[in-house]
Amino acid sequence: MPSMRIFAYAIVAACLCTTTVRAQSMEDARAAHAEGDFVRASEVAAAVGTSEGLAFAAETLAIHGFHLAEEADRQALFERAQAFADEAIALDDANAEAYLQRSHAMGRYAQTLGKGMKALGLATPVREAMERAVALAPDLGRAHLSLASWHAEASRNLAARMMTGGSKKKAAEHFERAYALAPDDKAVQVEYAKGLLALNKRRNRDRARELFTEAAETPPRDAYEGILAEEAREQLAALDGS
Repeated sequence: MPSMRIFAYAIVAACLCTTTVRAQSMEDARAAHAEGDFVRASEVAAAVGTSEGLAFAAETLAIHGFHLAEEADRQALFERAQAFADEAIALDDANAEAYLQRSHAMGRYAQTLGKGMKALGLATPVREAMERAVALAPDLGRAHLSLASWHAEASRNLAARMMTGGSKKKAAEHFERAYALAPDDKAVQVEYAKGLLALNKRRNRDRARELFTEAAETPPRDAYEGILAEEAREQLAALDGS
């Protein structure tokens, strides 16, 4: 009996140790993300091997690819980010964040392809991943934000609307929902403002300026928010100069 108890304690200890390592690894990944070391954040999060970790790995790698990487490296980074997101979905197909990051990575990859048919062919899969994220987590602000941005981009002109099903009405609805859910999120503030200008620059100019100003003046909580704050300042300068 003592040997059985020792064996049982060993199993419990091993489980606790594994849980602690995973928790610490995600903590390390989030710390690296906060410091702006997005590549390391992605590597650490992916090594955790959970759906949560892989979704976070996709998110941070896509951020690095879009904001910091050399243009020649971006396509491969977005492909890698999508692979992480796909792995996250395979582990847990009810993980809304995984679908959201799949849509982000795929959308960023599509942007590297220009405006040809190959990029256009990804429009529907990107939207479907966003819609799945919203369906799984209706209160996930960034999921609504992404879907709003998709509709804003896909409804810039009649041809785009006809080919993709983009809707200005849906863009406005999802932007408003995203802001209602996450009014302090700099990503929401910046993308909402950009979306408003895309929908109708003359009509939405003042509201966009308010959102950019909010994002620019609120102290950033981490490195990514610092990037967004700088983008907001650049957008304000461009808006005032136009």
